[in-house]
Amino acid sequence: MELSPRLYHWFVRPDILNNLYIKRVLGRYFNFTDKKVLDFGSGIGSASSLCSKDHYIGVDPDSRRIAYARCLNPGYNFLVLEDTNLPLENNSIDYSLTLSVLHHIVSEDLSPYLSEFQRILKPYGKVVVLEPCLFKKSFFSNFVMKLCDNGSFIRDYDSYIKMFELKDFKTEFLTQFKKVLYNEILFTATLS
Repeated sequence: MELSPRLYHWFVRPDILNNLYIKRVLGRYFNFTDKKVLDFGSGIGSASSLCSKDHYIGVDPDSRRIAYARCLNPGYNFLVLEDTNLPLENNSIDYSLTLSVLHHIVSEDLSPYLSEFQRILKPYGKVVVLEPCLFKKSFFSNFVMKLCDNGSFIRDYDSYIKMFELKDFKTEFLTQFKKVLYNEILFTATLS
């Protein structure tokens, strides 16, 4: 069942969980100050406050979530993504955030987006990936994620990495952790 943007904000991404699991984890590894950031699959804009308003662009195919994101985060730039072409210039982005997005997209459909990341990233730019992940010997959490999550393509770490490496990205594992009943993985992908 697809939740409305407001219900999603209240139950899936309330500020307390957002601060605890997204902002704190990303803040441990990255400083987005004065960096040009694309939030790919931004949804309601939960990660926007990590960045300055002038350097943030959130894109999502769901126009309702984009409208809600604009209300929650005035002054930030949110755009409806209508196809696989990202509305950005070549070599213009320092970071592309991909937070809990990839598990909603079948592997074969990710290739054009990964090509777009290659096009828009500055030299030494990074794709930052934070995703639900199937862990070995974590049967209960794996079961809960598959049962409860709206994304049908939760993968193990090696499967996420393989998608990026097939497009000539170099990946770097950062951390894995539990988020309530979910397993999460954080890694980066670069072209150099």
